[in-house]
Amino acid sequence: MNLIFLGPPGAGKGTQAKVLEERFGYQQLSTGDILRRHRAEKTPLGLEAQAYMDRGELVPDDLIIRMVETELGASGAEVIFDGFPRTVAQAEALDALLARQGRGAVAIAFDVDNDVLTERLTGRWTHAPSGRTYHVKHNPPRIAGIDDVTGEALMQRPDDTEETIRTRLAEYHAKTAPLVGYYRKSPVTKLVHVNALEPIDLVSAQLVNMVSGGMGDAA
Repeated sequence: MNLIFLGPPGAGKGTQAKVLEERFGYQQLSTGDILRRHRAEKTPLGLEAQAYMDRGELVPDDLIIRMVETELGASGAEVIFDGFPRTVAQAEALDALLARQGRGAVAIAFDVDNDVLTERLTGRWTHAPSGRTYHVKHNPPRIAGIDDVTGEALMQRPDDTEETIRTRLAEYHAKTAPLVGYYRKSPVTKLVHVNALEPIDLVSAQLVNMVSGGMGDAA
């Protein structure tokens, strides 16, 4: 069963995708990565996309869907879509593609609270070379501002300020949150919810149980 992760920035989608990759052999698909690869390899689709970008235009949904179709055709693995679709129009196009290929899918909504999510992200600090992350409240380093392993300085991402996060969350709810309503009625893709405010291992347990059980509680 292919999966579509829905949730705002910081909801833990990337972390949980890695858990399911390791446990069930899923392949995580990012349309940004697919687009960059097609451009770098100068495929016909990549050249078509580059032409739009050179004109300062957004790559149209139809072209993104054709790239996704190529990717699904080349992969025998079930996939996790993370960051796509972002709009109802993209969701409709993806449903049509999955139906043509005879693929089933489940959309998983990562339910969060904006205030809790803002606190989670504004308190996040990172060791850039390794990618290790800390949180000033929930997972602090032994010495404030210093990586536990190397003793090097930690950094905070520029987009982890409260103002930026609230802007990103507002944009998500305006553009992407309506996908939950769409998938609640979709004839192709089921919808389930997870409580993404639980500790990481408990969220992982929710997802593992859902995948193992075939998503029988979809609603």
